[in-house]
Amino acid sequence: MYILRLNTAGQPVEWLTWQETVCLYSRELVHWSLGDIIYRIHGGYNRWHGDRTIIELPSIVACGGKRLFPCRSNPTLSNYSLFERDNHQCLYCGRFFKTRELTRDHIVPKSKGGVDDWMNVVAACRRCNQFKGDKLLENSGMSLIALPYRPNAAEYLALVNSQRILPDQADYLRTQFSKNCRWKSRNRNTSSGILQPI
Repeated sequence: MYILRLNTAGQPVEWLTWQETVCLYSRELVHWSLGDIIYRIHGGYNRWHGDRTIIELPSIVACGGKRLFPCRSNPTLSNYSLFERDNHQCLYCGRFFKTRELTRDHIVPKSKGGVDDWMNVVAACRRCNQFKGDKLLENSGMSLIALPYRPNAAEYLALVNSQRILPDQADYLRTQFSKNCRWKSRNRNTSSGILQPI
């Protein structure tokens, strides 16, 4: 399980391991926290008092300090995050597929000057991608069932950790999803915290 790191303004920044979070607590960089305690870390014993150090780690922490990373304005594009953004649905035929059955299609093909960017790629099944080939949409006789969009920081963090996200983390991130995000129509499986289509 990862811990969601926010900046002090409440904007999502990154996923942390419990070890990284303990370091932030030990350096007193955690300003506030939310969510349930998901780890209880036991440290050493104080040789003067005999007390044992215990650090409780919640699912969401907000940190200050000089080492804050700026929110992602252009998150890394990968097939995994692209297919998650498009809900594992071919944006040409509308059918849902497993990851291994999907491909990345460039709306404006690279051979015609298209770039490998969130706004120019969609998930496509192998059949639709082959049929479209290197043609422009208007020349292929095909159309998109939804428009591509660039995920904001909250959406991207949900995409890259979709199978391990906890319910309170999903709820927090969902409040910052844009109007373009198709994940707004998802809910969480309350037993596992996994975001799923309704």
